[in-house]
Amino acid sequence: MASTRTDPLTLEVVDLIGTVVARYHEEYELAAAQHSLTGAQARVLGLLALEPLPMRRIAVSLRCEPSNVTGIVDRLEARGLVERRPDPADRRVKLAVPTDEGRATARRLRESLEFAREPLAGLSVAERTLLRDLLRRMLGEPVAP
Repeated sequence: MASTRTDPLTLEVVDLIGTVVARYHEEYELAAAQHSLTGAQARVLGLLALEPLPMRRIAVSLRCEPSNVTGIVDRLEARGLVERRPDPADRRVKLAVPTDEGRATARRLRESLEFAREPLAGLSVAERTLLRDLLRRMLGEPVAP
């Protein structure tokens, strides 16, 4: 009997997840380029559109060195998409905050990503909910009741 790590179904699922991730990244890079952004700049802008963040938290989210985030935020700031502000809770910490144009650019970028949206639209609400819950479970996150 094959282990779950090597059984054909598990291997097929792993390959399919890899294909989905690769296609998403490819489309994300193309969409970012259409907005004259690198993929990393687009990801940072997308994170900041959700909430202002200190550099260290951005680095943790992107799984990269804080010094890399500084350069990315510098370039976004030079384009008027992001600004640095003191954190009201701790004035020693600087938050990266999207400008109105930064939020608008992040929204346009998100709206231009069709790869994930179109196939998901073909699934029923129940199927999308099941997929979401399975992905959360795989990631060790809480699944909504």
